[in-house]
Amino acid sequence: MLIPIQITEKAQAEIKDIIANKNIPSDYSLRVGVKGGGCGGMSYLLGFDKPKEGDQKFEVGGIPVLIEKKHYMFLMGMLVDFFEGDEARGFTFVNPDLPKRHDIDEK
Repeated sequence: MLIPIQITEKAQAEIKDIIANKNIPSDYSLRVGVKGGGCGGMSYLLGFDKPKEGDQKFEVGGIPVLIEKKHYMFLMGMLVDFFEGDEARGFTFVNPDLPKRHDIDEK
């Protein structure tokens, strides 16, 4: 089965650091999912969890990844990255297949 997501090297390093230093149980995997929909749009989820029945299981950069079957199509082509700036740090989800939004200048 095709792996729907990619994880950047920076995000992989951060995930591996969390696994090594935050007491994540060895039988847990990285769970990637979606939440919401409708007018508010979708939110992307990232966490650690035990496998459940119906999960799609993958390995990305040596990291075991779980995705619920119903979330698979919403995550197709998604890139998980890690951002570290002066004001904030955290994981980001980017879909490189979507065209970039161009703001329209009104005159």
